Amino acid sequence: MPGSPPCAFLDLTGAMLGIDHRFRYHSKEFRRSETLEEDFIKINPQHTVPVIIDEGFTLWESRAICKYLVAKYGKEEHKNLYPADIKTRAIIDQRLDFDLGILYARFYEYYYWQLIDGSPLSEVRFKLLQEALGFLNSFLEGNKFAVGSNMTLADLNILVSIETMRISGIGVEQYPNIVRWFELVKSMTPKFEKIMKPYRKHHNDVVDHYLEATVFQRNQKIISDLATSDKN
Repeated sequence: MPGSPPCAFLDLTGAMLGIDHRFRYHSKEFRRSETLEEDFIKINPQHTVPVIIDEGFTLWESRAICKYLVAKYGKEEHKNLYPADIKTRAIIDQRLDFDLGILYARFYEYYYWQLIDGSPLSEVRFKLLQEALGFLNSFLEGNKFAVGSNMTLADLNILVSIETMRISGIGVEQYPNIVRWFELVKSMTPKFEKIMKPYRKHHNDVVDHYLEATVFQRNQKIISDLATSDKN
């Protein structure tokens, strides 16, 4: 799905490994509830994207998929993406979990909920997001990449999160380590613009869809309230 951050992470990983040409896409649209269709649930009972079927092997959850792809298709030049050293892997896993549970999660709670239910932007949630960005900025202090001196899966994953924030109007200029890191990783990621251009468009289309729906629902409530008021 073009506007999905986990799918973008998978696409960037595939490009990094040089196997993206082997991908055959079957897009599912959340807004049309296509992930709830019976044929898809048979493949993935959690009805989430992305899902891969590789020579009969089915796997979902983007972080698990990308680790699998590196292990199966990675060549010598890709070993640093998810290396064998258990301590380095542990830190990469920590950064991936940080993005999943803290960085992107706080962005989602701040930005997307107001689109979904029409609630005002929360200053408290924004401060929590700023705190998460501060954590990332500190991780990058003295480090070229998210984990030391080599680019890893953690960089590709977090790259998508920061790009998503940027296209949503949330700047990171006050975090110099993030700014420096972002430009470096972007420049080292094959096909970044080719992959992210449709991602940005689809993301903005989804945002517009929710904004229109939210405004419509809000207007319908106003009309309903006025009608009730007139009756009284």
